[in-house]
Amino acid sequence: MSTLAHPLYRFLANRLSPAGPKARLSILIFHRVLPEPDSLFPNEATAETFDAQMGLLKSVFNVLPLTEAIARLKTGTLPARAACITFDDGYADNLTHALPVLQKHGLHATFFIATSYLNGGRMFNDTVIESIRQCPFDTLDLNDLGLGMHELGSNAAKAEAIGKILPQVKYLPLDAREDTVAQVAERAGVSSLPDGLMMTTGQLKALHAAGMEIGGHTHRHPILAKLDRNPARNEIAAGKTWLEDTLGTPVRVFAYPNGKPGSDYLPEQADIVRELGFEGAVSTQRGASTRQSDVFQLRRFTPWDVGTTAYALRLLQNLKAAN
Repeated sequence: MSTLAHPLYRFLANRLSPAGPKARLSILIFHRVLPEPDSLFPNEATAETFDAQMGLLKSVFNVLPLTEAIARLKTGTLPARAACITFDDGYADNLTHALPVLQKHGLHATFFIATSYLNGGRMFNDTVIESIRQCPFDTLDLNDLGLGMHELGSNAAKAEAIGKILPQVKYLPLDAREDTVAQVAERAGVSSLPDGLMMTTGQLKALHAAGMEIGGHTHRHPILAKLDRNPARNEIAAGKTWLEDTLGTPVRVFAYPNGKPGSDYLPEQADIVRELGFEGAVSTQRGASTRQSDVFQLRRFTPWDVGTTAYALRLLQNLKAAN
């Protein structure tokens, strides 16, 4: 993108998000930053595309730490074009590939950590993804698990299968979810899955020492809306306690797993987050937040576009949806 376009984008963003009480806060979601493109997920950020995205973001928006942005949103003192960067789950590439890019551009990000999967653990979605990726069969019959029959003869077919399996698996009760994805791996004929996808405690400490904020994301990444009050509270509190004990600092912000209001978390879970002493929390409802927004249900979105022009337009489009 020509740098001549940046003043135009700043002008448009200023109109949509002026400074002060009428400001709109954009919060971006990332999960991973890969060293090279992934044939199954071509829109996943790589170090190269993330670098371009962060350069554009810095040139158009005023990027703030999330806790500062929350405080200034409440007091009506946000700058024009305010934005925050967030990462979910705790992948190791957040340190190895995302952090150098953030440091290059002088940007701050918040990393929400599902603590159970650090130090060699693997999230349920990655068990499914890596099982399908490595599966040597052209078809995979998961009908007896209630997950259907899937063609796997190409990368496109594998990506489609993953897209059908994951939404069914993620809403299972925690123990059933882990058992089901283990059976998927077994049916796929895969005996060895990667165990270094998530950060170690040392890597998490290094990320924090680099000045990045660490936030809570529960212990085992459940769908909170499916849990009774006490189990939900325990999941949220366990992640917060572990992080605070490990890092020796308060954990002030939280991200709801999966994050869709009404289906993934409910108002009563937002109340729990508030009661546990967090200062704010983020969902995955697209759009921007305003001074009238509940700071325990702030909006976030993922601009998937690879090209920087489309990326910039997506950022501006997101500003139009605000509450």
